[in-house]
Amino acid sequence: MEVLDTAGTEQFTTYNEVYIKSAQGFVLVYSLTQEASLKEVDNMRKQIFRIKGGNTQTIPIVVVGTKLDLVNEREVPASTIATLSSRWGLPFYETSAKRNWHVSEVFEDLLRQLRKTYPIPTSQKKRKSPGCVVM
Repeated sequence: MEVLDTAGTEQFTTYNEVYIKSAQGFVLVYSLTQEASLKEVDNMRKQIFRIKGGNTQTIPIVVVGTKLDLVNEREVPASTIATLSSRWGLPFYETSAKRNWHVSEVFEDLLRQLRKTYPIPTSQKKRKSPGCVVM
């Protein structure tokens, strides 16, 4: 799996379409402490569907709210997350990179979606050898 982090990098804005066309899955990240960042995720989600020509059933996407550990600074209510998850038909996770909360679950979910969308043909799967023990 190759991960490309384009957040906060102006140079990637002009190449977004190229990266979206070539990507097979997406992790869309917003801050739980900045409600405006959720709007950016919605814009990116719409751009992905426009460029890829798919939907939530054909494009692996996980939406991630960061900074879960900053409880007192939270601006995005859980009710908003539940509503959007249902409306968009996408899994949402709340994480804290600082405390390593729910980070692995995000990538496990994305990998499950990728395997479902792009299964490895049986002919390409590695065949296990019967094995041999040398003593």
